[in-house]
Amino acid sequence: MIIQEMTMTEFEAGLACSRTVVIPFGSVEEHGPHLPLSTDTLEAFEVARKAAGIIPLFVAPPVHYGNCRSTLCHPGTISISTTTLRMLFKDIVRSLRNQGMRNFIALSGHAGGAHCMALQDAGEELITELMDIEIAVVTELDLARAAGRGLVETAGDSHAGEIETSRILHSHPHLVKGSAPCEFPSFPPGILVRNKRRFWPGGVWGDPGKASAEKGALLEDLVVGKLVDLVKLLESGEFK
Repeated sequence: MIIQEMTMTEFEAGLACSRTVVIPFGSVEEHGPHLPLSTDTLEAFEVARKAAGIIPLFVAPPVHYGNCRSTLCHPGTISISTTTLRMLFKDIVRSLRNQGMRNFIALSGHAGGAHCMALQDAGEELITELMDIEIAVVTELDLARAAGRGLVETAGDSHAGEIETSRILHSHPHLVKGSAPCEFPSFPPGILVRNKRRFWPGGVWGDPGKASAEKGALLEDLVVGKLVDLVKLLESGEFK
């Protein structure tokens, strides 16, 4: 049940089937010279949409902006503060709860550390505030890594590399523009640098050369399965 495509009557009827909603979080962030700025959003929304075709489930409109620190100096990255992200997540959950939802999954296509911690902090505050809800916060990358053991060849692949290039080659091939070199940036330990692009010029963390659409299709199906398992676990009542 894709909320942005539903009428109010369909939404109301859907509550008889499910009280669970996935909220896809993405970003507007550089993904090398070959992938679109919306890569994170596209991945999260596509997985949520496919999961909703397998199990009764609401999918909220994606949140297109995230907190992006390491890529802030790269062209095209548009970042919001962690405070804004936290408040946005909390407001969305409160509003959906008022509409009858009880189980919430924040599925983040963006795996930045501060971004993910902001979502987790907001989730912790919400389960303390609202005793009748359950929340899970998970990243697309974590699901892909867990599901893709033995399939992903690149150790430490994390951004615009083998995994993400494969995923977009499968789901949105028209948005992949050429190729990109393998890159593993190295930031000075402990030092907060202003010009992060100096230490990460190409905007890739991994090896796009090992990507393929076939690998992307397998990865996407595996991630969808992991999300369906998570929905069932959250709905089991085990964590009340």
